[in-house]
Amino acid sequence: MTGFAVDPWRLSWQGADLDHLDRAESAFALANGHLGLRGSLDEGEPVGLPGTYLNGFYEEHALPYAEAGYGYPEAGQTVVNVTDGKIIRLLVEDEPLDMRYGQTLEHRRTLDFRTGILSRETDWESPTGKRVRVRSQRLVSFTQRAIAAIRYEVEPLPDERGTKRVQLVVQSDLLANEPIESHTRDPRVALALKSPLAGEFHWSENTRAVLVHQTRESGLRMAAAMDHELEANEGLRTEIACEDDLARLTAAVDVEIGEVLRLTKYIGYGWSSTRSAPALRAQVEAALAGARQTGWDGLVAEQREYLDDFWEVADVEIDGDEELQQALRLGLFHILQAGARGESRAIPGKGLTGPGYDGHAFWDTETFVLPVLTYTVPDAARDALGWRHSTIDLAKERARVLGKAGAAFPWRSINGQECSAYWPAGTAAFHVSADIADAVARYHAATQDADFDRAQGTELLVETARLWASLGHHDPHDGFRIDGITGPDEYTAVVDNNIYTNLMAQKNLDEAADACDRNPDVAEQLGVSTTEVTAWRDAAAKMRVPYDELLGVHPQAEGFTEHEEWDFEGTPDDHYPLLLNYPYFDLYRKQVVKQADLVLALHLRGDAFTLDQKARDFAYYEARTVRDSSLSAGTQSVVAAECGHMDLAYAYLAEAALTDLYDLHSNVRNGLHMASLAGAWQAVVAGLGGMRDHGGELTFAPRLPDALERVSFRMCFRGSRIQVEIARDTATYRLIAGDPVRTAHHGEAITIDTDLTLAIPAAPDYPTPTPPAGREPRRRSKAGSTPPS
Repeated sequence: MTGFAVDPWRLSWQGADLDHLDRAESAFALANGHLGLRGSLDEGEPVGLPGTYLNGFYEEHALPYAEAGYGYPEAGQTVVNVTDGKIIRLLVEDEPLDMRYGQTLEHRRTLDFRTGILSRETDWESPTGKRVRVRSQRLVSFTQRAIAAIRYEVEPLPDERGTKRVQLVVQSDLLANEPIESHTRDPRVALALKSPLAGEFHWSENTRAVLVHQTRESGLRMAAAMDHELEANEGLRTEIACEDDLARLTAAVDVEIGEVLRLTKYIGYGWSSTRSAPALRAQVEAALAGARQTGWDGLVAEQREYLDDFWEVADVEIDGDEELQQALRLGLFHILQAGARGESRAIPGKGLTGPGYDGHAFWDTETFVLPVLTYTVPDAARDALGWRHSTIDLAKERARVLGKAGAAFPWRSINGQECSAYWPAGTAAFHVSADIADAVARYHAATQDADFDRAQGTELLVETARLWASLGHHDPHDGFRIDGITGPDEYTAVVDNNIYTNLMAQKNLDEAADACDRNPDVAEQLGVSTTEVTAWRDAAAKMRVPYDELLGVHPQAEGFTEHEEWDFEGTPDDHYPLLLNYPYFDLYRKQVVKQADLVLALHLRGDAFTLDQKARDFAYYEARTVRDSSLSAGTQSVVAAECGHMDLAYAYLAEAALTDLYDLHSNVRNGLHMASLAGAWQAVVAGLGGMRDHGGELTFAPRLPDALERVSFRMCFRGSRIQVEIARDTATYRLIAGDPVRTAHHGEAITIDTDLTLAIPAAPDYPTPTPPAGREPRRRSKAGSTPPS
């Protein structure tokens, strides 16, 4: 079982299951794109993996190489667990509330997707028989990005001894350099994360405290502050103390049965690479003053209003699978938390839910997460692209180191510098630059944001186009080739003419030329000549797209279909993922695919293939894709739906949506998979809804799998909000707000101005493809039940 109760608008965990705390801490994480708090218990212990993160705040460490090589990145970056302000300890008489001791009579935690509040209610009996009920509510504000707040209440309960009153002592902490059990195999990283923060300033007075720290290697500075409101009887006594790594407010009071001790804690955070300690102190104290002025009730009201607006434009409704309904809303909520207030910072692969992938951002952001944000919270998509633009000088320098023109964006990074120590699956994966360009083009087409187009978008398109023009070359036999690169599939590396890369580069070149035509003055400032634009269009027109005439399919890259087949029948189940059990050289030379690659091209560049080609290609790669990456299931669902395999599309949709709730990749401890959550949204909207945005035009081709009764989703496009509702035989398009939207339904041009209901044509009838032996989608025996182990 997942351990979570099924509810369409909430995620709840009932009972004190201390063996799975780390899973719950990831799922219950709260964030706003700037600040993230893992969902650990208020008292700080027991804990699976503590975590408080500031987006972009990291420590540096050396990268390990057995042998040095030119162009290898020298420094790695790792997200830092910053000062923890969540901790509120409770002593009942003289015994600390610790769920490992005494008796937990009742315990329930609930994350509400509509309020954005994590609630907890615990009835606990101390080893000596004293009973208390603890209620807490926690939020990370979407409207005041530096602020988190906690409402904490303790109520003594009647016990068998007839106790009339109980002494309660509450300790509210700011704790830096929190002890963490490291699971990294790299001693350099472990050393960097052992007490990474050096104290610079501490101060406390009345109910307030401030701590300022600086990282020892990267030199980044952060401040954390707390303030409190206390409600209790007249016997309340408080004191506050402070040192380098700890500030603590202690409050003690005798509370009678039926009375309540209530503490409201406001926590403010800020960081900078340039600002002084006094400036950061002033910044977080000002944030606290604003939060105190708003008050707890005001913060709760602001949070609800913000989320009401989000769900109006972003909600997905599923009739016929309650568990999938819950998972999709949870995924949308976490995607919002990852990017809502990032404001020119990256969106990490795990968001701010854990330290997985060292807190790095990958191409996942632009390819999977940003389409969701572009069509639901476009301002957040613009901000994420703004971060890429802020790092463009680093990308240009990286290209120069590699002997190329334009901008070569990093495979993985926190600050914009390449951090991957493995060349074949890092630097060689140049497609990341085309993925960024794709996201730029999609955002502009969906918003018509001319200011972004001129200030940031055109430069991103131009510099990435320059990379492709210098990376590829014209060959008299094959047109324009791009050799020696790695596509999305990490089990096939350093190849020639990877089709996904070539087609995305083709689009990049054309979009750059179009942007220069739209903004000739910007093009002039960037030094773009008409000759250069002509060269881009020529390269795009002659882009090499290999095809295997014998097999009637597109090879993922040149020669791929000629490689030896992988022995799936002879691969034990416990040998997946393959990269942990087989040498890369063996993976690279055989037909085995870690994650959708050519199939991703069928989705994102579907305009370059016929439907028959898609069906043959999908069947071929379905038989060779093992989904050792969480990125794959969503894309396979999208293309399965387009080819008419609706049951398979539904199975992959469920796998993508439930990846983290079922911990299918055994690493939820380190945070949730943002790209898989986003892939589930794409599986609904682009898969079941058939939404495509080729050429900047929005179109739909909806269909419903047999297992579902109804699907509905909402999105925004060019300032308008629309809803698409899919029934068994019909689809209804509805304008929620804004101007009419011109689109298409299964190829027929329509305008969404009122409710418009249209018939759904029959699905294509292609033979059902077969996955590799033992790698079938993780199907549930029925909708909403546990999948087989």
